[in-house]
Amino acid sequence: MDNKKVSAPTEQTADAIQTPAASAKPSQPVTAKVNKQLGAGISEAELVAAGIVEGEKVSASQPVIKPTNAHRASDNTHISADKKSKSSRPPLVIDLEALEKRGFVTLRNKRSLINEEYRSIKRKLLSNAFGPISKTIKHSNLILVSSSKPNEGKTFTSLNLALSIALEQDKTVLLVDSDVLKPSVSRELNIGKNVGLIEYLLGEEKDVASIMYHTNIDGLRVIPAGLPHHLSNELLSSDKMMKLIEEFATRYPDRIVVFDAPPLLGVNETAIMAEQCGQGVVVVEEHKSKLADVKKAVDLLPAEMAVGFVINKVTSSSEDQGYGYYYGASEEDEEKDAKDDGKNKGKDKAAKKSKSDDKAKTDDKKNLKTR
Repeated sequence: MDNKKVSAPTEQTADAIQTPAASAKPSQPVTAKVNKQLGAGISEAELVAAGIVEGEKVSASQPVIKPTNAHRASDNTHISADKKSKSSRPPLVIDLEALEKRGFVTLRNKRSLINEEYRSIKRKLLSNAFGPISKTIKHSNLILVSSSKPNEGKTFTSLNLALSIALEQDKTVLLVDSDVLKPSVSRELNIGKNVGLIEYLLGEEKDVASIMYHTNIDGLRVIPAGLPHHLSNELLSSDKMMKLIEEFATRYPDRIVVFDAPPLLGVNETAIMAEQCGQGVVVVEEHKSKLADVKKAVDLLPAEMAVGFVINKVTSSSEDQGYGYYYGASEEDEEKDAKDDGKNKGKDKAAKKSKSDDKAKTDDKKNLKTR
């Protein structure tokens, strides 16, 4: 495949970011030049201008794109309440109605904006995993979801991708909470604390099947992070973890495995895990993530990995996008935003009143002079 260069609007550019193109031909990197002052908050428009993402349209050169309203096909729901697991552990019960109320992908047979957005994203991932390009990607069915720094929405993205893929007729998905230092999957799914990845890596659980939980969603399996341990991050880069990832790729080649991984910056083990995964999704929070951090994070990923981006917590709308709410914002965040808005409005009123008083005083002085 021919290399394609996407240049920033101005002449001076920083180092290039490498992202493989999605094509049936052998994968080669696409060079995207970054032009942005360090430390500035990133926005969607700046990502597009920098050539990291290509905006609203589905691009053949980006395995993952910003959510769009394309691909409006309906999914069927497959929910099994009592399906038995190979292990002796009972299935985990996920409150689907609670997830839907909190803005996650719904498994009910109805059209929703969040479902359409993640349907568009998963199509790219599934195409890379099982389409013609999969032959050029090592472990194409393994998807690592991360971000440059914490609290940018990677767990929200991981969960929605897994839920959306679980809706597929002929696919199953395994969601692995590999952010073992600060696990969030169990909390977000409200499934309680269970033994999981840590216990397997420590040797306390001998069989991986014993930590792979079935759920009341027929196409979804979950491996929780497990209980806290002081060597959590070191275990992620252990030989046993590398062998486990290899097993996921070869033993279950028709299954998508989504890793909710730690942030790339500050956790060296994430980059080591990424070497075993064929696809990477970097979550970027609009107006918060810094372009310099995104670039550093992408530089840590393998050059041969199919890397794409999801812009999260989008607050600005466009002609093609009908959403303007915070993705994955908690109730506490929303209450805080409401309070901040109230404070700002109060400040605005005080400022206007102050300006009005100053203007009145100035007018009085002018009147005195004219007298």
